[in-house]
Amino acid sequence: MKKLILSILAVMAAFGTFTAAQAGTITVKGSDTLVILAQKWAETYMGKNQNVKIQVTGGGSGVGFAALQNKATDLADASRKIKAEEVAECIKAFGKRPTEYKVALDGLAVYVSTDNPVKELTIEQLALIFTGKTKNWKAVGGPDAPITVYSRENSSGTYEFFKENVLGGKDFTSRAQTMPGTAAVLQAVSKDKNGIGYGGSAYGAGAKALAIKKDDSSPAILPNEETVVGGTYPIWRYLYVYVNPSLDKGDVAAYLTWIRSDAGQAIVKDIGYFPLPKAFRSNSGQ
Repeated sequence: MKKLILSILAVMAAFGTFTAAQAGTITVKGSDTLVILAQKWAETYMGKNQNVKIQVTGGGSGVGFAALQNKATDLADASRKIKAEEVAECIKAFGKRPTEYKVALDGLAVYVSTDNPVKELTIEQLALIFTGKTKNWKAVGGPDAPITVYSRENSSGTYEFFKENVLGGKDFTSRAQTMPGTAAVLQAVSKDKNGIGYGGSAYGAGAKALAIKKDDSSPAILPNEETVVGGTYPIWRYLYVYVNPSLDKGDVAAYLTWIRSDAGQAIVKDIGYFPLPKAFRSNSGQ
């Protein structure tokens, strides 16, 4: 009788584990740059795994890291690397450094209106424009018209990446119009012939991406798969997902593996970002 009871309990435990795994909900929060890709990943994966539910919200990379620290999300999407202080908060919250996964490549594009005749700018010219020192398009070969700068909110990983890698850590001009997401930046620029903004390469519809030069003697490079994956486009970056290592199992681990598989990376390309090189498509965090 005792053996029978133990056998029944074992079956019940196994069944309970199976049910929990199949009925799990994965929460994803963070980068607005990644949100359209994350939503497409979730939609496609749920279509193939109907017992898994995935909830995706944006808010910015900083918001995602805060949610990860507060155990309010399973996965934190980010368009920049995690900061040391954010790692420290995660260790304080759950005792471990979060695992980092590279999930895609992005060419951070600089956008202007299709009516703007300017086709290329150097990194130095971009820095002067976005810090407010250059205020007129005439100074960079454009029309005699004031430049309207559109930027992202400071919780955005894209904002921080652009500030560090293009502005050299200097502050954006106080005249910059702060927009709630990359889509909003692109919408504003597409309607403003004097506007300029920046954002992920998947958001370019309706505006014109400029070719970017490292300096005056360098070639002007447009962001595309060849130039971003090859590293010749000056403003490229990885896009990331971070996870509490203790949650990196079961449905969560399977989903992260799928994202980095050929099937998941095909969606990266469909959305307009650039797939990881084959060497990075492993099952372990990098």
